[in-house]
Amino acid sequence: MKEQRKRTDATATPAGGRDPVLEIDGLGVHLTDSRAARPVLDGVGLRVHPGESVGLVGESGSGKSVACRSVLGLLPAGARTGGEVRVAGRDVLTMSRAELTGLRTRQVAMVFQDPRASVNPLRRVGDFLTEGLRAAGTPAATATARALELLDAVGIRDPRGALRRRPHEFSGGMLQRVVIAAALAAEPALIVADEPTTALDVTTQAEIIELLTRLRAERGTGLLFVTHDLELAATVCDRVYVMYAGRIVETRGTDELFDRPRHPYTAGLISCTPSIEAGVPAPRPVPGRPVSLAEAPPGCAFAARCAHAVARCSQEKPELTRHGDGLAACHRADEGIAL
Repeated sequence: MKEQRKRTDATATPAGGRDPVLEIDGLGVHLTDSRAARPVLDGVGLRVHPGESVGLVGESGSGKSVACRSVLGLLPAGARTGGEVRVAGRDVLTMSRAELTGLRTRQVAMVFQDPRASVNPLRRVGDFLTEGLRAAGTPAATATARALELLDAVGIRDPRGALRRRPHEFSGGMLQRVVIAAALAAEPALIVADEPTTALDVTTQAEIIELLTRLRAERGTGLLFVTHDLELAATVCDRVYVMYAGRIVETRGTDELFDRPRHPYTAGLISCTPSIEAGVPAPRPVPGRPVSLAEAPPGCAFAARCAHAVARCSQEKPELTRHGDGLAACHRADEGIAL
């Protein structure tokens, strides 16, 4: 897959110099539950520019889904937050309920992991696709015409017939296409895709990825692509952010991330990815287990699983600092140990 990767500087502004559609700065999310010994998110920061695809990867429990849902103001009940989540320059964390409704219906769209959990099984697909447009004042005939256009754009055969069908009459892949069509209905500036292909077979997964890539290129929409599969992110994303225990531990352009990872956790994710290429070593799992919310190690959260850890790693939390063309939070990032 390496030939499909796109070389982009990890922090550079894309061509055209347009302002980011999404800026997350110092985002912290703390649960009030006394069992949580550390924040769910700890100082998370990332950028997505118009027309850019940015990956957010990590194991289950790393905090990536909480980070992406914060873009829509969908945070755990009672959670305390810090930092800023700006969409088109406005902080989502300070928005009123009415402002959040406007954000979710016009500026940001989300594609969830399970398409069947995103739609009402009792309503027709046509109602699902047009309700947001009609709520915004679009005449019914215009909303229907727009729905037909969107279904055609995402590759649904017989769009008019599809409007009359209910969700159970679609396969998982076709229903995910319907959900993507709904996400595009209001021409959002940003699409947040949270593991959008996990429940699909490999062939359908490839079709959905190709669809998202094509629509992003055609419409100039920013894409935040959340996944646990680093190799999948390589085929989709210009830049990648790697998360571990609620923190960003590395970010850089996709090519450099795979060619020379600076954090041992990133290298571990790459080494445990299977490959069909001749001569490639067998996958090696990352040893140990992820840090739970009930644990708050004083130093690097990955130290207990890291073969390169030294005494400093268990005592001092590494800051996210520049190394090469990207950023890494590792005391030994410049030593080349993560190769």
